[in-house]
Amino acid sequence: MLRTRLNQVNMIMLIRHGDTDWNVEEIFRGRADIELNETGVKQAELLAKHLTNERIAAIYSSPLKRALETAEVIAVPHNIDVTTSEELIDFDYGEWQGLSHDTVKRKYKVLYNEWLNNPHLVKVPNGESLDDVRGRAVGLVNQVVTKHDGIVVLVSHRVVGKVLICALLGLDNSHFWNIRLDTCGITTFAYEKGRFVLASHNDTSFLKLLGKTQLSDF
Repeated sequence: MLRTRLNQVNMIMLIRHGDTDWNVEEIFRGRADIELNETGVKQAELLAKHLTNERIAAIYSSPLKRALETAEVIAVPHNIDVTTSEELIDFDYGEWQGLSHDTVKRKYKVLYNEWLNNPHLVKVPNGESLDDVRGRAVGLVNQVVTKHDGIVVLVSHRVVGKVLICALLGLDNSHFWNIRLDTCGITTFAYEKGRFVLASHNDTSFLKLLGKTQLSDF
């Protein structure tokens, strides 16, 4: 449960990391430590430029390279260190990790269909459930909003971002597929009068300079 006594933070920015080759190839990433590809690095640089004039108080990141690399590029203009947090690490896809989207659809047909229709009811074999992610990620939000005043940036992954957005909006995890989150997309919440208020969602306008169509939400 999100606490409503917290009132020090002006804003939280949830940011998904930049592109990787596994995003492009639609391979389930999970805890595999995949680096940004060339496009991902360019995305992170444009993201950093876009945020240069923001009053960022702190940046937290998943410890996985694709998120940490993105966070470190953002941090440079602000001359602040990135704090890594296990609570922001990607969803544990268990047996699905490293498999292509098509392979999972074929090999785990029943469970995959449940994932599409009732994601809140799925626990991936030898992996996590969305409730597991929610518990750890919301816990981190509760910590950082008591610690910092200003903008707190959380750089993480698609699943973690979607689950946090649901939580901050007061929605349960059954709404997971109602949210789209592109690579380097920024979702911003203001904290006003004891509640989180969605200010903008999945902003990728700064990536237009790449002249590249966004990938599917994978």
